Amino acid sequence: MSQENLIKFECSECRHINYYSKKNKKTLKERLQLKKHCKWCKKHTLHKETK
Repeated sequence: MSQENLIKFECSECRHINYYSKKNKKTLKERLQLKKHCKWCKKHTLHKETK
């Protein structure tokens, strides 16, 4: 993955960075929020995009 399109997803409860993804920053201006599984919390939580 190229570094310029790479985004990190951080757990909203424990603040661990668990997932990496990429997005088109020209078409998607707002930050993404996804429900993903956190292996530290051991449950599905909201993961928010970080810088």
